[in-house]
Amino acid sequence: MLFIFKQSALPRHFCLLLFWCTLCFLGCQEKKEQPHDTVVFKPQPVLPQDTIKYPNALITALNRQNDWVDSVFNRLTPDERITQLMMVEVFSNQGEKHLKDVLLLVKKYKIGGLIFFQGGPVRQARMTNLLQEASKVPLLIGMDAENGIGMRMDSAIQYPLPMLLGAINNDSLIYRMGVEMAHEFRRLGMHLNFAPVVDVNNNPQNPIISYRAFGENKEDVSSKSLAQMMGMQDYGIIATAKHFPGHGDTEVDSHHDLPIIPYGRERLDSLELHPFRHLIQSGVGGIMVGHIHMPKLDSARHMPASLSKPIVTGLLRNELQFSGLIFTDAMVMKGVTKYFEPGEAEVMALEAGNDVLERLVSVPKALAAIKAAIKEGRLSQKELDRRCKKVLAAKYWVGLHSYEPVPLENIYQDLHSSSAQETLRQLAEGSLTMLINKRNQIPIENKKRKKVASLAVGANEPTLFQETLSKTITAPNFFLPRRLSKKNREKLRKQLLKYDLVIISIYGPSIRPSNNLGFSKEEQDLVNELIRKKRCVVVLFDNAYTLNQFSNIHQATSLVVGYQKLKAVQTAAAKLVVGDLQPQGKLPVTVNHHFQYGQGL
Repeated sequence: MLFIFKQSALPRHFCLLLFWCTLCFLGCQEKKEQPHDTVVFKPQPVLPQDTIKYPNALITALNRQNDWVDSVFNRLTPDERITQLMMVEVFSNQGEKHLKDVLLLVKKYKIGGLIFFQGGPVRQARMTNLLQEASKVPLLIGMDAENGIGMRMDSAIQYPLPMLLGAINNDSLIYRMGVEMAHEFRRLGMHLNFAPVVDVNNNPQNPIISYRAFGENKEDVSSKSLAQMMGMQDYGIIATAKHFPGHGDTEVDSHHDLPIIPYGRERLDSLELHPFRHLIQSGVGGIMVGHIHMPKLDSARHMPASLSKPIVTGLLRNELQFSGLIFTDAMVMKGVTKYFEPGEAEVMALEAGNDVLERLVSVPKALAAIKAAIKEGRLSQKELDRRCKKVLAAKYWVGLHSYEPVPLENIYQDLHSSSAQETLRQLAEGSLTMLINKRNQIPIENKKRKKVASLAVGANEPTLFQETLSKTITAPNFFLPRRLSKKNREKLRKQLLKYDLVIISIYGPSIRPSNNLGFSKEEQDLVNELIRKKRCVVVLFDNAYTLNQFSNIHQATSLVVGYQKLKAVQTAAAKLVVGDLQPQGKLPVTVNHHFQYGQGL
């Protein structure tokens, strides 16, 4: 659908409106097919009626006069106006001491917001109610949930990460995922998602973005991140595009050090900035600035973009005319703390032009340093007051002017609605990417004279993919776990070489995709030998870049990429292998000269 933005001569806002209306129509058609016997908690957005009609309604709300904002602001001391610009991390699984520490920050320092990480939905809801009750001003609550709250907490749905979404040819599905994520957030009393990732991942060696990006093509990244953003903001959740001005072409993880990007404006304008411009024009509410050093934009030594006035104010605020909320990336990351002391770093971040400081090392140190900087004339209390009002306006937009506690009943059921499960199924099925299918090996037929084996690489017990296959195909299950002994590995090799066809499913070491599958050379050699000597159908349930870890994988009879080992993906892959599903996905990145961007049968 998003081709209208690039090809149509119609005004941009009309195109956006047409796009949104089309998605709504599709959504309505699909909702009619949902069962009617399940009651799902789906709170309506407490928003002005024009919010979902005009793409810049949120941006307008953040910058206009508001009686509630003025009333709250006038009750705040100068110190409290500063701490409204701070969001601290919270965990619902770290016990009473952690809760007391957060309560102190809420009661004594009147911080503006929280960012929830690991824990459980019910525990988080209880903690949210307790902290909101203790707060002088309702807290703006966020989560770094690029693929839904299941990314951070137990007992919740994990939606696919962006690389898998990048393989999907139907962006309306990504919009629906954004809508479902918004329902989850509102159900748990949250208001802000640090997503979507709009980095263009054009460096296969990137250790931190990789599968967190929609791909290497700037147009794909723009359209898919827009769909996710609109799904969230149409239903009352502020989206935050990250990591400005682009973290895709790095080989250093900014959690551990400061990446250096040597490119200048010509390259940035042609690639990295493209999705940010696209989302800014479409009304994204927030942008997060990354801890990445760009010496051609700011030559100061070890200067991360997040602390750079030429980048935050000069480029993002003035040149790109972004008037939404600007967030720093986490101030606890080594990309900042390795070179700047707590307190001074927060002062520099505010000098640069950021509105909100995220995950501070020390709230007391930051507050003391900011107050000292105001006295010295480095910072203006008037300017910080303006940013405070913008944060309060965001709180109004998400409905905190009429705050109500999170209902604790039926949370688990509400977070596992039938519409969410259906969206997950369609995402999984739409992403499967077939790169090779020699002699039309897929679909596999169950022939009596053909001996078929199913080998799970990286598993030591039957996987959901194998169990689903077994309903249609007679194929005994074999396993190649990591660190298998030489004797058992040789026994496995001899057994598998007796079969006519081997279905090889490959799994990473964790539920999240991997940059390294963690297999030994001997284990890789066994897989490569099977591919060379036998007919093999290979299905990778992990990061597409890890195809490089098997040198002979391009010789497979058939090859399918599933991107993640989510249950919905494994079920869909089994259906594809037996012919109950057609492949629809396209490779969102270039892996090597065998497997390049856009390929998919």
